[in-house]
Amino acid sequence: MANPVFNSSPAFSPKAAQRIAAREAAAPAIPTAGQLQQQFALPDATADQMERMTYQDTIFKTLAGFAVLLVGAALGWVFWPLAVVGLVVGLVLALVNTFKRKPSPALILGYALFEGFLVGGVSYFFSRMWDGIVPMALLGTLGVVGVTLALFASGKVRASKRATKVFLVAMVGYLAFSLINLGLMAFGVTDSMYGLRGLNIPGTSIPLGIPLGILVVLMAAYSLVLDFDFIKRGVDAGQPRIYGWTAAFGIMVTVVWLYFEILRLLSFFLPRN
Repeated sequence: MANPVFNSSPAFSPKAAQRIAAREAAAPAIPTAGQLQQQFALPDATADQMERMTYQDTIFKTLAGFAVLLVGAALGWVFWPLAVVGLVVGLVLALVNTFKRKPSPALILGYALFEGFLVGGVSYFFSRMWDGIVPMALLGTLGVVGVTLALFASGKVRASKRATKVFLVAMVGYLAFSLINLGLMAFGVTDSMYGLRGLNIPGTSIPLGIPLGILVVLMAAYSLVLDFDFIKRGVDAGQPRIYGWTAAFGIMVTVVWLYFEILRLLSFFLPRN
């Protein structure tokens, strides 16, 4: 006769036995020593295979962004009124991309296009007033980017907490100065096309825009260091591949800012048409 204790326990019922048999049939087979050796001999998965950030992929995304920006700049040069559209839409997209938690390739490429409209229109305006200023500004921008990248790659320049704090304080001060200067120009307090930047430093014949422009170019160069540091930390930490677009967006913002500052700085040294 069946044991009544076992019969009364659900753990020993026929259905329980069937469930155990089903689990055993579904369990994976234990690999042999040879199979384990084959698994250990396989190469490690690459960052690309794991959908992680890589330098190559980030460079590709950055180049794609600049390619779209150059197309927009060409259109902005020919149809320079597009600069106004580029200024407004580019600013909106810049804010959206800055505060968006997960990067959107479409929005970042859209920013590149409209920012290109602004770059093209502004470049056309400066080229009409100063001969050869645009090629000089482009070479200057590429030079600063190249030198900064080389110094960062060699390990001679790195972002630090103290330097970053000084940079952030300087950025806030520069933004405040720019807003005040824009307000003074809008209300006709100063008739210079540069506003306060066009005023000479007391006791000298040097416009304020020259030392200020040099300082801001250095600030933009340090901003590039922060961008490169973001990429390095992202690759080292194995961040998701999508954040390569965040790096591309940051570099585009910094390089456009640097280009505009070099344009303005050069205009103080070149003869006006």
